[in-house]
Amino acid sequence: MAEYDSVSKDLIQTYPKDFIQLTFGQDDVEVLDILDTEQNTVDTRHTDSLIRVHIAGKEALIHHEFQTTDDPSMPIRMAGYIIRAIEQHGLPIYSSVIYLRRGAGRRDPGCFTHEVSGRPVVMDYTVIRLSEIEGQEIIDGGPSGLFAFVPLMKRPDRIDSEAWLRHCVDATNALAVDESIKVDFLGRLMILSGLAYDRSLINRILLQEGLMDAIMRESSFAQYIKQLGIEQGIEQGGRQRAIEDILDVLEIRFDLSEAHPLSVRIAAIDDLQRLKQLLRAAIQVSSLEAFEQVVDA
Repeated sequence: MAEYDSVSKDLIQTYPKDFIQLTFGQDDVEVLDILDTEQNTVDTRHTDSLIRVHIAGKEALIHHEFQTTDDPSMPIRMAGYIIRAIEQHGLPIYSSVIYLRRGAGRRDPGCFTHEVSGRPVVMDYTVIRLSEIEGQEIIDGGPSGLFAFVPLMKRPDRIDSEAWLRHCVDATNALAVDESIKVDFLGRLMILSGLAYDRSLINRILLQEGLMDAIMRESSFAQYIKQLGIEQGIEQGGRQRAIEDILDVLEIRFDLSEAHPLSVRIAAIDDLQRLKQLLRAAIQVSSLEAFEQVVDA
């Protein structure tokens, strides 16, 4: 689930006040700094987000963790993050865990409790389940770093699942923001929606709306795809992984089928470095014809 963590962390670093409002319930918080999330232990640990803020004139930390599935060890994990953050920064801390996938986090108690010699040790944190948040309220609130998460939120009773996803895409596309920001929102929405929707449905909606090319053509999103670890995955998975990634990108962008002659040609390439070059081209070219010219070069 690395791609979902990467999207979430990037958004919270870019729009910290939106997430603080969601989890802390206050908008009179001054963001001072986005802190390094590495915690020095015997085994180096990373929190997902640690923000230094002013609350009522006093400095504090606001800590967020993103979680896709249930984890029985979440309370002790959160306790560890909290203790290490206090030790490292010497500030009070407000912690939250945000569950992205529907149904996840229902059994999270929101606290770690441990008894030592009859003395209880309790550490509380806030549990946020996106599926319980009214998505339409986020849409009605206007541009926000939370827009990409709206498909994972609670939809109005009158709208079915597919119609809700289309509505989220349309609302994002209608935002009165710079085109580059809009494309980034749509790209991240596309990734996060994979937690609740079939990838083929997401691709089909974006293609029907004429948005897929804009998302994939945007240089910042192309760089983002690389950050998700596609090239690293090629190094680890070798030739077959590279071929699969190229075909996936071409299917998303240009609806290329497995039976297409170009798919057969790509599957026959043995040179790993050549496949890496073709993956970059698949992300950046403006048409399937342009990609074929790269293959023929």
